[in-house]
Amino acid sequence: MNSKLRGKTALVTGSSRGVGRATARGLAREGALVAVHYGGDEQAAQETVDLIEKDGGRAFAVGAELGTPGAVDQLFHRLEAGLREHTDDTVLDILVNNAAATFAGDAPEEVSTEQLDKIFEVNAKAPFLILQRALGLIPERGRIINISSAVTRIAMPPQVVYAMSKGALDQLTLHFARHLAPRGITVNSVLPGATDNGSVAFQMPEIREPMSQLSAFKRLGEPADVADVVVFLATDQARWVTGSSLDATGGSLLG
Repeated sequence: MNSKLRGKTALVTGSSRGVGRATARGLAREGALVAVHYGGDEQAAQETVDLIEKDGGRAFAVGAELGTPGAVDQLFHRLEAGLREHTDDTVLDILVNNAAATFAGDAPEEVSTEQLDKIFEVNAKAPFLILQRALGLIPERGRIINISSAVTRIAMPPQVVYAMSKGALDQLTLHFARHLAPRGITVNSVLPGATDNGSVAFQMPEIREPMSQLSAFKRLGEPADVADVVVFLATDQARWVTGSSLDATGGSLLG
């Protein structure tokens, strides 16, 4: 265990697998108590908690299906109860908005209103409401990190809805960075590229190989590649970085 975040608390949404799990583990390794959020897979979230505890860290799981009525209230009710249990307080030093609804990639003209609403409910509206609610718990010099996407920087018509929702998250970063600067709170975005999140698709050569070629290093990103950038932003070493969108694509946007 390291100590850059000793005594700090963190919430990582969508941390039952992939980048979220790696981020939760990374923050815990630096000493933070981590609230591991999940939407529907409680077992996977508990696996994240178990991995953290096996590493010598501290964590607890909190469930709430983002994008459904009352989800943010439910999340914070459970989060505050968990924080009180472990720290006798409800201070939240670090918020990582990672949870997201993915998009299959239909032609833009075939996107339904229902699909549009679902993606924006989870990827844009929920992070705003979570950040808004968290402001009462985050102290001075707190950290907020939003997980955006490289698709906000390139044209991929089948992913237009997902890209629009993540573009909204970047605007959340920009405006709240200015708004919260007087409190010493930093707000930043991290932009992952093609990252092997453990899904079946990335085990298929016809998908894995072309996606690997997008990076300047000619490989898929690993969750830890992105998580390490998030952990850096959560530490005091990143105190002079705010309102930024950090490229964590392995050079996929170099052209």
